[in-house]
Formats: sequence, C-alpha cells, structure tokens
Amino acid sequence: FDLLPVLSWVLLRAKCRYCNKPIHWQYPLVELATAALFVGSYLWWPYGFEPAGAFQFAMWLVILAGFIVLTIYDLRWMLLPNKVVYSLSLLALFQVVVLSVAQQSLQPLIGGLLGVLFLFGLFYALFQASAGRWIGGGDVKLAIALGLLVGGPLKSILVLFLASLIGTFVSVPKLLVSGNKNKHIPFGPFLMLATSIVYFFGSSMIEWYTNLLLG
Repeated sequence: FDLLPVLSWVLLRAKCRYCNKPIHWQYPLVELATAALFVGSYLWWPYGFEPAGAFQFAMWLVILAGFIVLTIYDLRWMLLPNKVVYSLSLLALFQVVVLSVAQQSLQPLIGGLLGVLFLFGLFYALFQASAGRWIGGGDVKLAIALGLLVGGPLKSILVLFLASLIGTFVSVPKLLVSGNKNKHIPFGPFLMLATSIVYFFGSSMIEWYTNLLLG
C-alpha cells in the first residue's frame, strides 16, 4: 500500500509511515515521468501494432524503464551500473534477432551490428585515446545497446549528433554559471535521450534531410 506510484507519496505526506523520515520528491517525479513516457511511446509509436510491432513495443517499454534507471544513476552518481547496461544490451540483441526471424530478413540484425560497430568502435577509440577523460567506460558499454537499438551507421551518426547538440545546450550554461571548467557532465542521459528520438523519428529525420540536400 505504501508503494503505489505517486498516490502513496501524497497520502503519506512525503514521509515514511514507520520512521517518519522524508521521502524525496524525486520518486513521484520519476513515477510521473515514466507514466508520461509510456503514454507518449504509445501515441508516437511508428512501427505499428501487428505481432512484430507489438513485440517491439513491449520490448521498448522494458528498455525505456532501463533508460530511466540509468539516467537517474548517471545524473546522481555519475555511474552506469553494469547489470542494467548489460541487460539492455541482451534485450536489444534479442529484439533484433526476433525481428530478423519474424521478417525472414537479416536486415535488422545486420543493421544493429553495424550500429554497434560504429558507436562502440568510436566510443572505445575516444576512451582509449583520452585514458577515460573524454568519455566514461559506462558510455562505451552502453553504446552496444544503443547501436543495436537504432541500427545502421546513419542513425548512429544522428544519435551522436543529437546527443552532442542537446548536451551542449544543457551543459554550457551550467558550466558558465558554476565557473568550474573541470566539472564532469554525465553524457549517458543525453545519449539515451538522443537514441529515443532517433528510435521514433530517425527515419523521418534522415528522409527530410536527404530531400533537403537533393532538392
């Protein structure tokens, strides 16, 4: 009864029933955000709800929950737990394998592997070249799941571009206000946000940009 999303926090007046310690507002906020993201995923779902699309949607909701967990961890503790990252990678791999079988085509699997090759390869090279100063080891591991999800080098490039763009707009003002140029900024949340955008709208964005270039 004390674990009902949002409702319990309100009824308990943001305090534990037993020890009377305060319950942080982060918890109902995350619960509301999760509900909103689930509803938004349904409304904007681009892959249909035929058997393959319904399977993909169910997998996406699980992966989205993992993204939320990782985002909170990275923002609060600059940490991407291996258990969650590896679980997401396995789920993403399972998804592309099932879709390849369902579609009787290797395209989902090959696309996912190409995405991994690009994102993981690039992040690993940056990590090694900078001895971990430019990008964290958790981001390198996360790139496997993200590459499998978006599939293909074009969408992987789009993920990297959007993550960098969003990260710049969010981080630069914070760095200017704090005046600490050596402050570390977690990149994982921006990567997962960019991946979510590309997962839903990547094909439309690439088509729009291609048409713009070709006239």
